[in-house]
Amino acid sequence: MSESEARRSSARPRRNYPLVRENLRFARRLIAGTLPIRLAEPLKTLSQDFDFSLRRGELQLLNNSWYVTHTGLLRLARRKRCRGIHVEAVDSLCDSAANRFVLKATVYPSKDSAGFVGYGDADPSNVSLLVRGAEMRIAETRAVNRALRKAYGIGICSVEEIGSTSGSTATASDPHKFPPQNTNGNGNGHKVRDRLCQIIRQHKLDPELVKAYAVDFCGTKALKDATREQVESFVQQLADAAKRDRDGLLCQLNSYAPSSQEVAG
Repeated sequence: MSESEARRSSARPRRNYPLVRENLRFARRLIAGTLPIRLAEPLKTLSQDFDFSLRRGELQLLNNSWYVTHTGLLRLARRKRCRGIHVEAVDSLCDSAANRFVLKATVYPSKDSAGFVGYGDADPSNVSLLVRGAEMRIAETRAVNRALRKAYGIGICSVEEIGSTSGSTATASDPHKFPPQNTNGNGNGHKVRDRLCQIIRQHKLDPELVKAYAVDFCGTKALKDATREQVESFVQQLADAAKRDRDGLLCQLNSYAPSSQEVAG
């Protein structure tokens, strides 16, 4: 089979209806309502063509669009029996003193493949404050993701390829730095934010990890982009989890710490 034929075969719909139904059900729970056609149809395609699973964290909803995650791409490569991934630094474009790195990844989906190349860059200007200091690992992840998307014909951008230029995040000394939420003109945003800050203080939670969890829960690029209903749902879940099992909640929050970032081996 030629390289082009292999790529077409990897993207051929397999009609995995159980996974489609599971993803649609999970997506409805994620947005707490009816799933719009503009989200349902692409989700069906990603489910059928690549076997991506929302439940396993292989897809994420950001700004009303589906994105594949690093985990999803690596699992796809495993399912397709990828022969190998080679990563190297582009020395001429790296500046370790400025935490600026450019890496090149080459994915070999089959034994006879010439390889698909992807480049990833990261510096303090395009990564989240939560992962400052890990720019080289982020550049590696981005490079691997881009090479994997090329190798398996995936046109959508991966979550980790999206740069972050967000401003300062909340600190433990001042949890009120959480941004006011989109209230759709009803004036309730500050009440929701105040309750969130109260939970953080009462249960001695790390506000930066809570914010990262909230962004993931709401499926938005930044917390300020979430709707009031999404934030209210998150705050209620956070409060319930803190009362029911604080230790379990702390373990979940720690999964959003920079050291837990999954990177290519």
